Amino acid sequence: MKGRVTLVTGASRGIGYQSAIALAKAGSHVIATARTQGGLEDLDDAIQSLGGECTLVPMDLKNLDGIDQLGKVIHDRWGKLDGLLANAGTLGEITLASHTVPKKWDEIISVNLTANYRLIRSLDTLLKASKSGRALFLTSSVANSHPAYWGAYAASKAALEAFVSCYAKEVEITDLKVNLLNPGAMRTAMRAKAMPGENPEEVPNPLLITPLIVDMLSASCKKNDSLVNFRETIYYKK
Repeated sequence: MKGRVTLVTGASRGIGYQSAIALAKAGSHVIATARTQGGLEDLDDAIQSLGGECTLVPMDLKNLDGIDQLGKVIHDRWGKLDGLLANAGTLGEITLASHTVPKKWDEIISVNLTANYRLIRSLDTLLKASKSGRALFLTSSVANSHPAYWGAYAASKAALEAFVSCYAKEVEITDLKVNLLNPGAMRTAMRAKAMPGENPEEVPNPLLITPLIVDMLSASCKKNDSLVNFRETIYYKK
């Protein structure tokens, strides 16, 4: 990872937070985005304590024009982007499909789908400017299992998988590799909201998935257009 520049969205907590630390520890300069300024500052402290480098970009991914501005900043400063971890997401409400509130629907689609489309649109040239650009998008099993009451979230992830897979096929003749990762249940705030009665100690810590994420964002990763399930890899330990 030394000499690489990696953008991590949703970096103020959970999988994004731990992955940003792991990427910095491996040698990458991390560009960390999130809505929570305090969480980003905690991340910066953690990365600096390890001797790593981090650039903080407080932003709401629903600010779609801000994603374009971020692309310009990366271009002006680095001229390339070696890695993108598209981790940010929102659960919305677990409710009947017919009870989904329009405001919540728009938010879920904006954060989970549209923002990722805009990231691809803004960062494609920068990722291709790297000799080994890697993009990794986080998804969920509900994109295919379609459980009751998860309609909006499941729809956003299913659409994301389709869009990212199309993009991966379009870049397969380049050095850019684009993949999807399903973390499964993780000890995160989103999981706690979705499963309030669950014992968090029985759910894997996000730390466990970070070695896989680092590998999938490294130059050595040759996968393209793959959907990797964390629990089916050698990195998963109960």
